[in-house]
Amino acid sequence: MIPLLTGIDRDHGLRSGLTGYLAAVSAAVGVGEESCTVDLDAPASAYIALDVRLSRHPGRDMALLWDERHGWAFAMETHSGEDLLVLAYLGGDLVPGPSRVRGFVSAIRSAGGASAPPVPPDLRGDRGELLDRLRRHRRIFPYSFRMG
Repeated sequence: MIPLLTGIDRDHGLRSGLTGYLAAVSAAVGVGEESCTVDLDAPASAYIALDVRLSRHPGRDMALLWDERHGWAFAMETHSGEDLLVLAYLGGDLVPGPSRVRGFVSAIRSAGGASAPPVPPDLRGDRGELLDRLRRHRRIFPYSFRMG
């Protein structure tokens, strides 16, 4: 017997859903898909480089980070190449609509930065629930296989 839903199928579902979701969010925040990266290892995570500068940090590049534990975070690149510095978390929902993420970025940009220290929310749930939430954003990637 071979199970119908294998690890490969789950990875494909996560990849197609998360990349489609990132495409929608990146468009909402005004950057192209070339600004996005995805890591499907547990916990799944993503990065979107932003075309945003903050008055409190004028020489720093900004980015959005997403992971399946904390959802979206607004972060600042460091000059040393170390991990990004999280300035704020969106919270409330692991997979919010792209317009809500756009509003999050706009609010931080308007304020010139975050006003309070970031507290990471625990939005972690079941991987199956995450796949269900991402399904409506999924992209179709053809399987390539060779016959005979």
